[in-house]
This record gives sequence, C-alpha cells and structure tokens, in this order.
Amino acid sequence: MFNTATRYGAIARFFHWTIALLLLTDLVLGLIGENTPRNAETAGQLQTLYSVHKTIGVSVLFLAVLRVIWALVQPRPVPVHPERKAETILAETIHWALYGAIFVMPLSGWVIHSAESGFAPILWPFGQNLPFVPKSDEIAHMAGAVHGLSALVIYAAVALHVAGALKHAIIDRDGVLARMLSGAEAGTPERHRFAALPPLAALVLWGGVLAFPFVVPLPEGPEAMATAAMETPVAELAAELSGWIVQDGSLSISVKQMGAPVTGSFANWTAAIAYDEASGVGEVSVTIDTTSLTLGSVTQQALGAEFFNAEAYKTATFDGEISRLDGARHQAVGTLTLVGQTVPVTLDFDLTIDGETATMSGGTTLDRRDFGMGAGYGDEATVGFAVEVATELTAQRAGD
Repeated sequence: MFNTATRYGAIARFFHWTIALLLLTDLVLGLIGENTPRNAETAGQLQTLYSVHKTIGVSVLFLAVLRVIWALVQPRPVPVHPERKAETILAETIHWALYGAIFVMPLSGWVIHSAESGFAPILWPFGQNLPFVPKSDEIAHMAGAVHGLSALVIYAAVALHVAGALKHAIIDRDGVLARMLSGAEAGTPERHRFAALPPLAALVLWGGVLAFPFVVPLPEGPEAMATAAMETPVAELAAELSGWIVQDGSLSISVKQMGAPVTGSFANWTAAIAYDEASGVGEVSVTIDTTSLTLGSVTQQALGAEFFNAEAYKTATFDGEISRLDGARHQAVGTLTLVGQTVPVTLDFDLTIDGETATMSGGTTLDRRDFGMGAGYGDEATVGFAVEVATELTAQRAGD
C-alpha cells in the first residue's frame, strides 16, 4: 500500500494510472468536440460530450489534490540511475510539469465553464460555478487561452514521459516501468539529493502558461469584437427623428438551451427617438449590429447561418409607433426585420421623464420560428422557441 525508497505502493500507483487514464480520455473528448460541426444534428451529442469532458476534468482536479497530499506524506522512490544526471533532471522536470498539468488544465476549464453561460453542465449535484469568477466573455476567453496552451504542454510532456518509460522497459530493462505497473523493486535505496532545478523549471513553464493571456495580445474574443464594433456606427439615422439622444442603455436576449436559460446582449445598437410628452405619442427607429451579439458559450453558433446568420445579415432594424397606455406604461408597435424576415412586433415598456432626462425599460417575447431561425431544431429540447428581449436606456432631450 505504501511507498518505499525503491518501489511505488498501491495507492500511489492508483493515483498515477487513474489520473493518466482520465486525463487522456479528456484530451480525446476535447479534440472530438473541437472538430465536430455545430448544428442541430450534433447539438445533443456535443452537450453530452462536453458535460462528460467537464465532469472528468473536475474529477482529475480533486484526485490531483489527493495525490499531492499522499505524495507529501510518502517517501519518493529514488532514481534508478542517479549517475545519469541530465537524464534524471529531464525525467524529474517532466514529472513536475505533469503535476502542474493536472491542476492548471482542469482548473482553467472550470473557470471557462463558470465565466460562460449555458450549454453543457457538469454532471454532479453540486454548484456549477467557482467563487469569485463572474460571468464574463473576456475572462472565459483568457481562461480558454490558458486551457488551450496547457493542452500543448500536456501533449509534449506525456509524449516525453511515455518515450522515457519505453526506453527504460525496452532498452535499459531496468525495472523502472515495472515499479509503477506492479510495484516491483528497482534502484538502490541510497540517499538521493533533492534537485531544485526540475520543480523550478516546471514552475517557470506553468508561470509562463498562466501569464500568456496577460502579456501576449490574443485574437479578439466575442466581447472584444463587440466592444470594437461599438466604435463604428452601423447606420446613419435621419436627423429629424432624433428628438431624444440615447446616453446609455442595454439590449439583451435570453433563450433556453437544453432547458436552461442563456442570456446575451448586443453591444452595438443605435436608436433614434421622437416623443411628445403632452400627447404620449412618438416614433422610434432602432438599428442593431447583429455581429456584436455575445451569448455565452454558444455565441459562435448563434451568429452562424442557422440562427442570426450575421455574416449575411449584419444588421437588424425595428421601426415602430409609440403610444402611451396609462401613466408610465407605453407600447411601441411596429416591425422587426431580422435575417431578411419582417415580422410585426409589439414592445411594452415603462417610460419616465424627469426634466431633460428620460428613462425607459421594457421587453417583448419573440418566436425564433417566425424568422426561420434554428429551423433544424424542430422542438424545444435543445433550443427554446421563445426569445425574451429586454431593453433599458437613458436618453437626453435633444437641443433645438
């Protein structure tokens, strides 16, 4: 059960092979997921695949903690060939690199999952998120860079580790592999001097991986692209319509995916508003940059041809007539043109005016089928039909 100076005990061997098997399985699942098209036919398969991938990753993380605790209280078997200094240092460096991998890889994946919204849940009865990790596409994008770079480090470390094990088994025939396979004795139980270089080298390696997204400009993620899009107006609106100038606001949508709500927003949109306080009537024209949508982990799928088809239809427009219903309650009745389809839409909202400043909040519910969106998703098991739209804005009265 326990380690000695020349052999690994059953518990250490259990941790080694269990974590190795889970980690390799997770790498394969990740590669399959990355190379599977995102469409209606593969949505259920991908949801299951990534749920299993995340669950295995979290399991590896907890096993890694237990493995380190066990390693701290157990003697570590001595190198079989301490006289081969370069080989020994390389082998120990790879070991330390793999120790880092079983922490950095699953933890960065959990950060991605916590920072994103929706899609594939971790298959366990506990919470899905990490403390102190907010919902943020930027954080998910940075954690994704660490996760991807970690995979490259693991590929290299595992390849070297396996090559070293095969060398010991086939060329040297010195019992090193048997020591981990069956707990056989190998090596001389002499005092082995601890070398600081291998853990230091591994620490520098993983420090570089963690620092990578902070020091190297990354390809723009959805949130960064949306922010950049805000700097370029998507349409020139008629000046005579702008009785009120929007100062701040938000335009968000929410849809159920796999039964769980996923919320996103458009970063770039413009609204031209004319409204008469005395009569309570007016008109509004909104132009939305559909390419500025962020929708959690399914942003790219939402922007694709099956849904918003943002490459072909870069803008959506809403034009409506405003009328006051009662007090602050208002409606804007008009049409929404989206992905080439024009559909009647009624937006209910509350409007309050304080001096020169107006604040508005409201929403409506759309049916994605009215616009031919997600035609391949014929039921709501994967993607819901209803899309909740919510908007808030603050506007300033335009000067004469």
